[in-house]
Amino acid sequence: MGKIGINIATGSLQKEEMIVGIDLGTTNSLVAMIHPETKQPVVLKEHDGNTLVPSVIHFGENGGISIGEDAKNYLITDPQNTIFSVKRLMGKSYSDIKDYSSFFAYKIIDDNTESLVKVRVEDKFYSPIELSSFILRELKNRAEHILKTPVTKAVITVPAYFNDAQRQATRDAGKLAGLDVLRIINEPTAASLAYGLGLDKSETKTIAVYDLGGGTFDVSILRITGGIFEVLSTNGDTYLGGDDFDIAIVDLWAKQFRLTEEELKNNGNLAQELRLLAENAKIFLSSNDQFTGKAAGEEFALSKPQFDELIRPFVERTINSCKHALDDAKLTVTEIDEVVMVGGSTRVPLVKQSVASFFKRAVHDDINPDEVVAMGAAVQADILAGNNKDFLLLDITPLSLGIETMGGLMDVLIPRNTKIPSKASRQYTTQKDGQVSVKIAVYQGERDLVKDNRKLAEFSFSGIPAMPAGLPKVEISFLINADGILVVKAKELRSGTEQSIEVKPQYGLTDAEVEQMLLDSVTYAQEDIRTRALVEAKTEAAHIIDTTENFLMKNKEMLSEKELSATKASIDSLKQLIEKGDKDQLQKGIDELNEISRPYAERLMDVAVREALKNKTI
Repeated sequence: MGKIGINIATGSLQKEEMIVGIDLGTTNSLVAMIHPETKQPVVLKEHDGNTLVPSVIHFGENGGISIGEDAKNYLITDPQNTIFSVKRLMGKSYSDIKDYSSFFAYKIIDDNTESLVKVRVEDKFYSPIELSSFILRELKNRAEHILKTPVTKAVITVPAYFNDAQRQATRDAGKLAGLDVLRIINEPTAASLAYGLGLDKSETKTIAVYDLGGGTFDVSILRITGGIFEVLSTNGDTYLGGDDFDIAIVDLWAKQFRLTEEELKNNGNLAQELRLLAENAKIFLSSNDQFTGKAAGEEFALSKPQFDELIRPFVERTINSCKHALDDAKLTVTEIDEVVMVGGSTRVPLVKQSVASFFKRAVHDDINPDEVVAMGAAVQADILAGNNKDFLLLDITPLSLGIETMGGLMDVLIPRNTKIPSKASRQYTTQKDGQVSVKIAVYQGERDLVKDNRKLAEFSFSGIPAMPAGLPKVEISFLINADGILVVKAKELRSGTEQSIEVKPQYGLTDAEVEQMLLDSVTYAQEDIRTRALVEAKTEAAHIIDTTENFLMKNKEMLSEKELSATKASIDSLKQLIEKGDKDQLQKGIDELNEISRPYAERLMDVAVREALKNKTI
């Protein structure tokens, strides 16, 4: 595209509402917008021509934080304070990622296997939401620097397989970065929009989007009917990408030079040098037949046939995923109308040829595969800004809808700007043993505490069977019909008891009030998220104290005096922190109580298992 002079301080940029498209990636992130004059999507560039911001955060001394290229340099020199691939942690609990924890060089906290993971840097604890917000804030600052105008509204893309919790986490990260997130859209949908697919209302098309990035791979099958995108199936591997190609080259070179894994491990600089050389080789062999380069005073070489042979197993794994995605969508190769290529690693000729030959058609790869998702997000942003009149937008909910949970927090079930009609449901449980009813309070608004939102309705859901806390499963579902009327239904899944109530969410709110609520949500975002984090930490601390005290009561005689007094001291200090501690102090206290109780909890578990198996043959 050449250089685009978007450093316009005034003029047509100011006339239309500025909404940017953001691709928040595992490896790199970037921002795009519709150029005010050409009306074409463009990716924002720094003066050095760079569009990509590595999704890496480094925590330096004295609280300094660097993001992007600057942070990337610390991956080798200061790995425990350098966070990468945070997108893999979004909306995940420790039990989701424990098998992959060795992949991360930084410390991930295992406190309670079902709660969301936290990353520990020195004595501070960060959620993936906070970490992602640092990247998004950097993107926002860069966009403002390039455009010379404030940027407060955005469309952010996520993988098609992201669940509700991961989408909500992405939305929260945007809010914390000072962005009003108008829409979360699927990456394959964005890539299709960038190619103009789905802009013609009269056509129905089935599209395969093949996305091979640095660290992740996924393939999605979409159907577009009348401009509406439906994901038919998605498949992939969140630990397969271009990085594997680099590692395969390094392994080959290490064998040739008889370098052991131990030597590479102990010599971080050599390992990093080889990895960078391997990356150069991969890029060079995309358009040449033979590569030679130097690292640590030695000359390394690789030919294109050798490279193809090394990466073939990885490429075959991606093609296998394509087969599964087609099977899940109940389609054959001949029913796919278009194939769109996304992700830097699709530049590798073997990848392109394999995909084209599997789908038996030429692939769309004219748009830079690193930029295509961000450009599609910009197309969607332009539609939302009302500048693209060819595209019809369905009616949407003006404000988020949710219910009150522990500690007066707002749990959003239907985020604002969701197309209606729409349905969402989530499961909850009881907090006390024998509890037979729960209060369900429905709220509308964007703030984290319900006291700052607008109450729409409240009812008491009774008839829950008396069981220990945490056992009943109450499913609460929200359904907004085409008239914007919300029906809230509660159902206890074990007994089948259910109740429902009708609510009119739009009633009585003027546009100005909605606007004020949205403005407040961005203005108080940091304060809100701090409050939410503190309330959640207090709730978590109270829960772990309860659980540990119950455990001690039942198993007192199995513990040593030393274990008992250390546990009691830790519980007492955590109780004091609930009264007057901050989020990080509470997290540290929870962490310490877990560390103290883990050895004897595991010991008693082993005893129980041995007892259970004593008279059984397996």
